[in-house]
Amino acid sequence: MSERPDSASADAPTTAPATTSNADPAAAAAAAPAATSRRTDAVAAWESLYRAQVSVLRHIRSRFPEGVSFTEYDVLFTLSRAPGRALRIRDLNRHLLLTQPSVSRLLDRLVARGLVSKCTDPDDARGTIATLTDEGYTLFRRVGAEHGRDIADRMLTSLDDDELAELRRLSDKLRGSSSPERPDDVDAVPPPPATADSGAA
Repeated sequence: MSERPDSASADAPTTAPATTSNADPAAAAAAAPAATSRRTDAVAAWESLYRAQVSVLRHIRSRFPEGVSFTEYDVLFTLSRAPGRALRIRDLNRHLLLTQPSVSRLLDRLVARGLVSKCTDPDDARGTIATLTDEGYTLFRRVGAEHGRDIADRMLTSLDDDELAELRRLSDKLRGSSSPERPDDVDAVPPPPATADSGAA
């Protein structure tokens, strides 16, 4: 192992750390505005994405088919994509942008309507499994078909084929870089509104 040179030695190297005084003034001057501009563009892009989401969701919610609320459909859609159309409630809660109490109340309403059933988790007596019933799946497919047509109409009147492909590519890229997901979560977190055919078994 080499020894640390004596700082007082005349033979010791005297490389100075990079400072503003010995940096290229032109490069430093150009870098600061460029970094600021990139951050500004990033914030502007996020704001545009957020406002587009709000606008589209308002349109979709205003035209949502009767028989189930937008949030209830979200639950039916998620369960329809799960193996056996069933999920532990704690997993379902992780898939939805709702608090645990809100999910519990929502499930109770769906159970009362016969659209979802609940039972104790056989692998964990403290847990509960929510299952999409046949009646719930039938309603999901009916509502989903109409909902999907409305989504397609809205998207196709705003974007051409190349723009649709680019939007999907960029959305997938942004989603993938935001938070790592387990492989079995990719198709259901968070569950996007979709046609009933996407959930068909």
